[in-house]
Amino acid sequence: MKFGVAIFPTDYAIPMTELAPAAEQFGFESLWVAEHSHIPASRSTPPPSGGELRKQYWHTLDPFVALTVAALSTRTLRIATGICLVIERDPIHTAKEVASLDHVSGGRFIFGVGGGWNREEMADHGTDFSSRWKLLRERVEAMKAIWTQEVAEYHGELVDFGPMWAWPKPVQQPHPPIILGGSGPKILQRVVRYADGWMPNRGEVVERIPELQRLAREAGRGPIPVTFYPKPGAEEIERLAKAGVDRCIYYVSPDGRERGLRDLEKLGGLIRPYLSA
Repeated sequence: MKFGVAIFPTDYAIPMTELAPAAEQFGFESLWVAEHSHIPASRSTPPPSGGELRKQYWHTLDPFVALTVAALSTRTLRIATGICLVIERDPIHTAKEVASLDHVSGGRFIFGVGGGWNREEMADHGTDFSSRWKLLRERVEAMKAIWTQEVAEYHGELVDFGPMWAWPKPVQQPHPPIILGGSGPKILQRVVRYADGWMPNRGEVVERIPELQRLAREAGRGPIPVTFYPKPGAEEIERLAKAGVDRCIYYVSPDGRERGLRDLEKLGGLIRPYLSA
């Protein structure tokens, strides 16, 4: 079992220059950051977790800037988006940012992506909520072409570009692992089609792992790793490990340095018994 920490990298949170090396010292394998370009002030879409939307959603740093700082502050910690809203991003620019971050980190980047939930936010980027999953797939496929082809081109229904040169290529070959977030009814088929791992954040997880691996076998693929955001607890770690979850990620507070360090220390104590197992 691998363990990661996640944070909304707000402008009032513990600095990445302090959080990242502390996470590495506590034995965490990876550090994940959330992304929101903005939150429309007039919004009808409720947050997936219910309740009022916290201000951390509109105070996040750009994930690639935050993770570059984290990468340069550490030696072995993997740095990851959890998730990158590719549906709100130009795929050519994003492919450049991913490859550049993988380059400066020495091949430590994990590319977590997802379809998003905020209709108004994505609409401001010109994205139709009903076709966001198709757009996500085509943009991921287009970025794969840029990363792996010397002269890259892609021709889809929503993404289309002719032959181009684009460097750097990622350090990791053929590209950084793509971890697809989501818990909807079609998510497993999407993971098998174009991702390297599944990252649900709610709903039935353990119960769906056998189906995921069956679909992978039927597609001629090997086992697909599963990353999950559980509630902290030793019993939950044991249950998820037995079910085949490969990585557990725990959030630390974005509300200041002291709260972030306190959360990290507590979580470090939780995972310590499992680091030498």
